[in-house]
Parts: sequence; C-alpha cells; structure tokens
Amino acid sequence: MNKTAVSRTVANLPHNGYDRLMQPDTLNFYEKVYKVVRCIPPGKVSSYGRIAAMLGHPNAARAVGYALSALRRPDQSGYTAANVPWQRVVNSQGRISIRHREQTANRQAEILRAEGVKVDENGRIDLSVHLWAGLHLVELDDILSDNQQE
Repeated sequence: MNKTAVSRTVANLPHNGYDRLMQPDTLNFYEKVYKVVRCIPPGKVSSYGRIAAMLGHPNAARAVGYALSALRRPDQSGYTAANVPWQRVVNSQGRISIRHREQTANRQAEILRAEGVKVDENGRIDLSVHLWAGLHLVELDDILSDNQQE
C-alpha cells in the first residue's frame, strides 16, 4: 500500500488524543501492525497491547486498533480486511471489543470460530488456549525490515 493511500485512510480516523501517533511515523506504524498481524496463525489470537509492545510502543494499543479499523475493503488493493487477519486481535482480557458495531463483533466471532477458536456467548476467548506466543526478536526484525510493499 503506498503512503498516499495510507495517508488518506489515516486522515479520516478519529484521533481521540493520539495526535502524536498521527505523524508521518504513523504510516510506517500501521504497515508494521499489518505485517505483524499477518503472522498470527489461524486458531490463535493476540491483543492490541501485545502487538503494540512487539512494535516498541507498549502504550499504543488504541493505535493498533485504529490501524486495523483503517484496513481497506477486501475488493481494494493494498492492506485489506481480506489479507490482514484483523479478527485475530482482541482486547487484553481475551474479549472481542468491538462494541459500537454489533454486526462486526458477531462477524469477528464467527470467523474466529471457523478458524477453531472457541468464543463464548460473551465474546470471550480463553487466552490460556488460544494466545499466540508472538514473534521472536529476530523474526520481528526480519518482517519489519522487509521493504516489500503491498
């Protein structure tokens, strides 16, 4: 995804006090989020905060959520909801935390269940079973230093 396309997407996001994350570095941050989330295997989940911490920004859990919300539609090019498994990222309690869009939360649970993740009726996932261990530093460095563009 080129930076202009990401920039247009980022410009439409609510900032909610995260203006410092909405600097030129943010474009790169979003791309890093997408690359890491793509590594989460089916049947596993991670949290917004764990993804942020892996990227060296432990207080940027909301920015990870913003990045996933900024994914393009599946029929578009670049990083999309079809090629970045957004559904595998939940809150730190193992709960689907999309509250303002019930249909999206239901869809997330449905996709996770199809991948073998047990999601209870409250949208909670047992992290002792389904938590992804994450990337080792060498793996993370390899992924993030990859200069290939979508």
